[in-house]
Amino acid sequence: MNADNKDCGLDPSSKYVDLVAEVFGILSDVTRIKIVLGLRRAGELSVSSIAELVEKSASGVSQHLARLRMARMVTTRQEGTMVLYQLANGHAATLVAEAVKQAEHSVANGLPPHHHQPQG
Repeated sequence: MNADNKDCGLDPSSKYVDLVAEVFGILSDVTRIKIVLGLRRAGELSVSSIAELVEKSASGVSQHLARLRMARMVTTRQEGTMVLYQLANGHAATLVAEAVKQAEHSVANGLPPHHHQPQG
């Protein structure tokens, strides 16, 4: 194994570092974080259901979903005339979940809530 290989994504000189910054940029929006968390919980939702969940207009949510689709974080499925959105894979949800845990550490007095919950 070559330690200088820039294909290793975890190496500071990796060719993926710029893309990682873009991923964090896309996930740096409160509405998009709520969308990811909602899809993580529900599995699949329509635009109107997501809009209700995040308390935003359907047109605004559609714009956020378009960004998430372009980043290949969400995919769609057509059911009749309805378009349903789901996470493309678990990675965006994992990133957001880990960020939530870090946020809990930032404000916790003692152990944060995720340390009190059974892991599994």
